[in-house]
Amino acid sequence: MRVDPARARIEVDGERINVDLRHVYFVLNKPAGVVTTANDPRGRPTVLDLVRTHRRVVPVGRLDANTLGLVLLTDHGELVHRLTHPRFQVPRVYAAEVKGTMSREAADALKEGVRLEDGVARAKTVKIRRRAASRSLVEITMTEGRKHEVRRMLDAVGFPVIDLVRIAYGPVTLGPLPAGKSRRLTPEEVGKLLAAAGL
Repeated sequence: MRVDPARARIEVDGERINVDLRHVYFVLNKPAGVVTTANDPRGRPTVLDLVRTHRRVVPVGRLDANTLGLVLLTDHGELVHRLTHPRFQVPRVYAAEVKGTMSREAADALKEGVRLEDGVARAKTVKIRRRAASRSLVEITMTEGRKHEVRRMLDAVGFPVIDLVRIAYGPVTLGPLPAGKSRRLTPEEVGKLLAAAGL
């Protein structure tokens, strides 16, 4: 059967498949020291330096220079808007190694809401993955993208960040992608991402 890829919605076993080839979609494992902008006046390497494409793509949201992990890049403007706007509640998942032994009370406080200088910030979920005397590993899901939000929240409850990695954005996960490398999203991943953004 022939279909118009710009208008058709195709599913296989209930999973949406992207068949519209007008746009490109990449996932990058951002290393430390790389900035999430198109160009940097200070001459630092940018995420665009690490993605091989002739298309003009932009990063979806930002990670600060010291935060590692998943960055999505695309030339699909409406998708970028929906993935970054708080109204659409697209989850971002972070793995944070923090100083100290994270308590259940601190994890609950992150979900209930932490007052920051720019308003209250709330985690959607908080999972304590590992606890030790001096460090803990915490997985936090957020649906907003305020500047340094996760770092500021953890600091506010008394657990400063040692390392922070974004491991998922909506349905796209970082997986085994090496630091500094990028790849195109599969049609299945693109379909799930479009569905998560309500497109």
